[in-house]
Order: sequence, then C-alpha cells, then structure tokens
Amino acid sequence: MTGRGDPPEGTPDGVPGGGEDEYRSVVFDESFVRAARLQELSAQERMGEHVQAVRSRHAWARAGASRQAIALILLIAVAFATAVYMGVRHPYRAPQPQAVEPLRSSVVPLAPRGEVPGGPPDRLFRTSPAAEFRTGAEGVTVPGARRTRSFSESQVMAALTTAKEYVVKSAIDPSVLTGGPVQALRLLLDPAQQTQFDQSFAHPVDDGRHAAIGWLTRFNPAEVTLADTPVRVRGTLTVLERSPATLEIAADHVFVYAVQRAHERGPDHASLYTVRRETRFRFDRDDLRDHHVELVQSAVMAGPQACAANAAGYLRPLLAGQSAKGDAPTGTNPYTRGRTPVSLCGVLAPGTQPTLNG
Repeated sequence: MTGRGDPPEGTPDGVPGGGEDEYRSVVFDESFVRAARLQELSAQERMGEHVQAVRSRHAWARAGASRQAIALILLIAVAFATAVYMGVRHPYRAPQPQAVEPLRSSVVPLAPRGEVPGGPPDRLFRTSPAAEFRTGAEGVTVPGARRTRSFSESQVMAALTTAKEYVVKSAIDPSVLTGGPVQALRLLLDPAQQTQFDQSFAHPVDDGRHAAIGWLTRFNPAEVTLADTPVRVRGTLTVLERSPATLEIAADHVFVYAVQRAHERGPDHASLYTVRRETRFRFDRDDLRDHHVELVQSAVMAGPQACAANAAGYLRPLLAGQSAKGDAPTGTNPYTRGRTPVSLCGVLAPGTQPTLNG
C-alpha cells in the first residue's frame, strides 16, 4: 500500500528519492512571496480591458516592517528634540539665588532708673526673671525640622543647626564675649559678607552697617569681665521660606550675663546684664551646601547701659552700684548730609532687675 503522499501508480521511474526532494529548494514560503517584484492579478482583475496579467509591487509594500521601523525612529527623534527644547525654554527653571544683602543692625541701650544691684551671681540669677532660663548652648533650642514647599527636611535642619552654631559662637562663647578672636564666626558667614564683617571690626561705626556689636556680643576686656558662671539663655528659632531659592531662620533670644569690673577680685560684686537679640538669617542652596549663613538683620536691646555710651565696638554695661542719673541720648542733627547715627534709648523696667531683698 502506498503512502499518503504517493500517486496511485507509485513514484515515477527515474525520480531519485521521490518528488519532494526535487523541489525542496524552490519552496515558496511567505517571506519569499512578499519579496516578489511581480504579483499575478486575480481572475476578476484580468477581465478588465488593457489589463496586464501581473502588477509590479511597490518597494514600500515589500518592506512593511522597514517602514514601521523608520517611523518609530522618526517618532523617537521628534520626542527627544521636544524634550531638549522644553528643557531649555520651559518657564519652570530652577530659581536663581538672590544677591547677598549687607547686614542692617540697630542697638538700643536700656538705662536703669536707679543703681544697678550687685551681689553673688547665683543669688542675682535666682531673684531675677532669668531664674528658669537654661544655661549656655542648651538654651538655644532647635525645633523639629519639617520640609517646606521648596526645601527638604534635611535642608531645613541644616539651616537650623547652622543658625544655632552662629548664635552660640556670637553670644555665648566666652572667648568672643571678652574681645577674643572672631575668625571662627567669620568663616560661618557667606563670603560676600566677610568684607563688611572685617570693616566692622577694623573701624566700628554706629551707622547701621558697620557696628561690631551688630554681628556679635562682646565686652571691652579692659573694662568688663565675666563672672565665673554660665550665660542664661531663652529663645526661639523659626523657619520661613522667603522664596523658592531662599530659606530664612528668625532667631529671637534673651541672654543674661553676670559681669563685673575688670580685674576685680571675687564675685560678690557682680551684676546682671541682659541682651535681647533678634536676628534674621538667610540661606540659599549654596549656603546650605557650604555650611555658610547670611546675617541680614540684627536688632539689639541691652541694659543696664547708659544712653550716651559709645557702643559701636563693644557693649558697655553699667556695673554694680552705678547708675544712669542725668544720662540722655546724644542729639541727632537732621541737617547733616549722609548717613548719621540715630540715637535711640529706652528705660530698663524695674522688674527686670534682681530683687536682692526678696
């Protein structure tokens, strides 16, 4: 019995291996048919007049896959060009940092109404409003950091810790308070403010720009020394996003120092000197990266201090037993051209002084 593919009379003679082997090399698969240049028309198409039996296939018809590949490449190229264009021209560019402002500062002395109380520092603190204040750097507390619209939580924390570092070095460090080196404080500042800082210490002037005590708290070591007791501190640090490029920290602190005359022996004649300092720190992204700070505003109220005291280079406290009797601020001439010092003075409320008979 013959196989399913053999003719009834069997395989023709003289055909080696059967008919399949003879035509194996000319099998027309689908890709071969699609690649053909000529295509035979159907019977219905050949019935028309003047119609050739075959038509020529267009190159695009023989290369459908190639057409899709080219279209895909063109689409990718257009999308890439659009992305590059939008990256260069779109209106949401990263904000440019603002120019660094110079420091603006003010100092208002607070004159006492009577004699300044004196005594041992621990007793003075215990009977003053600073009795519950923390000591030293512990009084400069850092709040929890939360991200803002344009700054991450880590960036906010970096601003807070840098602001605290400046506050501690400028108002608590004993070396700075007694007129010592200020290089560590200078290095914290944005380089664009360092020239103003240097001028304020080389030639301090009470002009709202170049007072040394606008940058820090310090006493003339030839006149005043610190009693051997920590500074008492209370205050806050507040975060504010000024713009997408600028973060600000507002610092508001009260510092209370136990001071006495220079070279005076024993602490029994110390007195308290209070400084309220409100400062505004500014940070752009370069400052946050480089551990710098811009000090743009400083407002100081300090007493007990005489109104007429020259306080551009040093704060000048009235010490135990001294008074501001007959003291008055110096006059300001409104007719003088250019920037002139504006004399401001306040009165130290009696309740802010220690009550030694309490």
